[in-house]
Amino acid sequence: MIAATSAPARESTGGGWLVAGIVIASLTEAITGTMLAIGRNDIMGDIHSTPDEFAWLDVCYTAMKLTGFAAAPWLLTRIEPRRALLGATASMGIAAMLAALSVQLGVLVALRLVQGLAGAILLVTGQAILFWRYEPERQPALQAIFAMGAVVAPATLAPMLHGWLIDTRDWTWIFFLVLPLALAAIGLMFMAGSVQLPVLDRRALDGVGLAALALAFSSAVWLLSQGSRWDWLEEARVAKALGLAVIAFLFVVDRQRRARAPLLDLALFRNDDFAFAFVVSFVAGAALFGSAFLIPTFALSVLGMTPTEAGALLLPSGLVFAATLFVVALLIRFRRVPPVATVPFGVLSMMIAMWMLSGSTLESGSDDMMAALLLRGFGLGCLFLSITLIAFSRLAPSHLAFGIGLFNIGRQLGGLIGVAGLQTLIDHQAVTNRTLLGAALTSGSHTLTDRMGEYSMLLAGRGLDPGSAASAARTLLARSLGGQGTVIAFNTAFIAVALMFVAAVPIVVAVKVVLARQATRSAAGSLS
Repeated sequence: MIAATSAPARESTGGGWLVAGIVIASLTEAITGTMLAIGRNDIMGDIHSTPDEFAWLDVCYTAMKLTGFAAAPWLLTRIEPRRALLGATASMGIAAMLAALSVQLGVLVALRLVQGLAGAILLVTGQAILFWRYEPERQPALQAIFAMGAVVAPATLAPMLHGWLIDTRDWTWIFFLVLPLALAAIGLMFMAGSVQLPVLDRRALDGVGLAALALAFSSAVWLLSQGSRWDWLEEARVAKALGLAVIAFLFVVDRQRRARAPLLDLALFRNDDFAFAFVVSFVAGAALFGSAFLIPTFALSVLGMTPTEAGALLLPSGLVFAATLFVVALLIRFRRVPPVATVPFGVLSMMIAMWMLSGSTLESGSDDMMAALLLRGFGLGCLFLSITLIAFSRLAPSHLAFGIGLFNIGRQLGGLIGVAGLQTLIDHQAVTNRTLLGAALTSGSHTLTDRMGEYSMLLAGRGLDPGSAASAARTLLARSLGGQGTVIAFNTAFIAVALMFVAAVPIVVAVKVVLARQATRSAAGSLS
């Protein structure tokens, strides 16, 4: 077991520069990690890739990021944390610059692997340094600031920035932007000077276990991101990916049991606060990633917004998200409100926000969705700071990096599962809805006759002859049915996110009760 051999110093000199450097470093990961969502079509066209080839850019990044979350704690036992953070930030900047200069798919895939690993290391290391470096009473504000770059930016600010750069420039500018940010972060961290941190005992690396975990994550990420496109187990390649993921995960579990220095510190789950926060984070990750996927996709594919408009749709939600983080931090710091007290407000707000969005139509605009988006931001702000403090406040310095890595793995996997489920739901519902709507408009029905007449008169008034107007009217009607079917599918997905919380709340409460009882029994046993 890793143990800290010296306590961290608590000096204040250069502290502001250090915090600013860590936050800006996390922004490089936020910009790099989310760019494919908005820039997919532009990048595919420029690098001349098929959808299957392009998918590897996302799969490799996410799989390596998950692997990096597992490997980063071990790395911090071998390399001084500040050096690890500087190296990861520099690697992110260099890899982004090279990616902007390349249009070769193979080179981009390799660079995405570097970006994923560097992003995981800088997130784990940056957050661990904040916990190691500063007193517990300052953590609410510090973790709220860190969440600005690690959680708020990828969910809100990054999509708008991506959309604006793509509309005004091109996708390479997104990568070019990362380099100056990385340099700024490195400069600020050097300005902070030396940092006194715990010295952790060196730990052996389970290389075989890490390779198996990387294989498991790669298979799982491909399965979750591409499964819906290939109709899941109806396609042989999906079944093979599932089998490979299961075998690799079982091997990792066996290695965890047998290895003298396990890769993952699963003993952390004996801490009832960490176990509870991990479960809540898994659900919150599904809600964060799921809603961040649904809202821009709905704006782009249904409402016909530009990438800039779609990205800007989430900006007000992000501002409320950020403001709520700091309000919660102040309540915890000065009013001594327990972090768990804000979690129910976050869950309830997210449920109501998703229910409100489920009433969207083809004519909806940003004004119609704004109330729900603001409520979503408030809910996320109530959730994320609280569960972070619950998870890590009671962990020993020697366990902290391992806890942060596991916590991020859970949140990322929750998000992947949430997005995969919502994508599948939309795909199936869109087809089903179009079929049902088409069946309702049977030949000879008054509704079909009236609608065809309206379209034909409209087109004839614009100069088309009767035959062409009738043909164009049928095309418009088919397109209208498709649009209505897709709208209903997205509304069903919004409702599904709300229902996910309804299903998850009893589970989370049950987990909390069981953990509390176990803690009581352990305390009674230690006293007897």
